Amino acid sequence: MDCLPHTQRGAVTAELAHGLKFTQALDQMHEELGAVLARLTPDMAETLIHEVETAPRIFGCAAGRSGFILRGFLMRLMHLGFTVYFVGETTTPRVRPSDLLMVMSGSGETAQPREMQRRANTVGARTLALTTHPESTIGREAQVTINIPGTTKLTLHQEAKSVQCPGSLFEQATFLFLEAVVLILYQRRLGTSRGDVLDRHADLE
Repeated sequence: MDCLPHTQRGAVTAELAHGLKFTQALDQMHEELGAVLARLTPDMAETLIHEVETAPRIFGCAAGRSGFILRGFLMRLMHLGFTVYFVGETTTPRVRPSDLLMVMSGSGETAQPREMQRRANTVGARTLALTTHPESTIGREAQVTINIPGTTKLTLHQEAKSVQCPGSLFEQATFLFLEAVVLILYQRRLGTSRGDVLDRHADLE
């Protein structure tokens, strides 16, 4: 005997269907990310760590969603005691020789990061690119290029296959790569001492 009214039974069925779609979406993302992360190497992380640790000041430049991800990385570097700035903010000073400019662009052709990188190169600053396309303008003109495989807005045939929106796989993989670098720096510099990080954490928020 069916004790549930038809409307409730339909709602339960719809909820199960939605739950299945959500689970499938997570599984697909997990599978895609796993394939990309498997191609990242310890040398890539150490390259970035060396550039960060030897730079007197660190600047970041990226547009759109990449900008949010790079801002988050710079924020963590600040928590770890580094001097950081994001290009375009009113408190960002002039870049100098030996400073580091990090640019993040999956396509390697985003206009603002490309132009900022050229200006930094002109004044003798170090430039480091995070991109899916090392052969792009940004990839070729950076002094150091870290290749993060993924899909970009270009959706070129040589990019990793993805069911996600164009750019998402690159952004997700780069976020996790940068988080891994933060974890390594956290353990090396502070020995996972939360107090030092919390002392630098914003309280005017």
